[in-house]
Amino acid sequence: MQAGKYASYLARPLQGTNLSAVLIIHEIYGLNENIRDIARRFAQVGYVALAVDLFSIGRSRALCVLATMRSVYANASKSAHMGALDDAIQFLQADAQVNAQRLGVVGFCMGGGYAVALAVHNQQVKAASVFYVSGGPKPLDAVSTICPLVGSFPEKDFASTGQGQKLEGLLTQYQRPHDIKFYPDTKHSFFNDTIKAYNPPAATDAWQRTLGFFEKHIPG
Repeated sequence: MQAGKYASYLARPLQGTNLSAVLIIHEIYGLNENIRDIARRFAQVGYVALAVDLFSIGRSRALCVLATMRSVYANASKSAHMGALDDAIQFLQADAQVNAQRLGVVGFCMGGGYAVALAVHNQQVKAASVFYVSGGPKPLDAVSTICPLVGSFPEKDFASTGQGQKLEGLLTQYQRPHDIKFYPDTKHSFFNDTIKAYNPPAATDAWQRTLGFFEKHIPG
């Protein structure tokens, strides 16, 4: 389906109104079956879940992937994706099943960087869950105004551990509600159950922490 400018995947509970909603932003592997399954998992516990395909804008997918990676590291807040992500939030707000005041964002790696940036940029986002974040807004202390955030990181990962530590320090400094956890003996993409890095105990704990955090800040 199409949500604003993006090709997207929408999963929803079979019934119910006044529901919370989540926007899901994928990692480098794109909007694949793993991300679609995560959207369905959210729907099974009562959320309307929209997973967007950041790589669906542009004629060449390869060039779109490259531009997307560059922009998240340069400054995700100034990326062209921010406007399109705003459109995706508006799409969810207009959904008949959704309570427009209870919106969250979930992001993985590159998508985590965009999720942090969106949670700073768009005040309609009331809670964020990020996994092994790469990139984000610059300067990072823009998170002084961010919504409540739960973050899940490998303990030692060259791509994201340092970013997670900086993020945790700033959230503490600015007294923003947060729950950051570093998982020992895990690798990047430990939540992705389709690759070797998958770590079931860490993934299960991170999922439960996300659901608990969202239930507190965007209760369904």
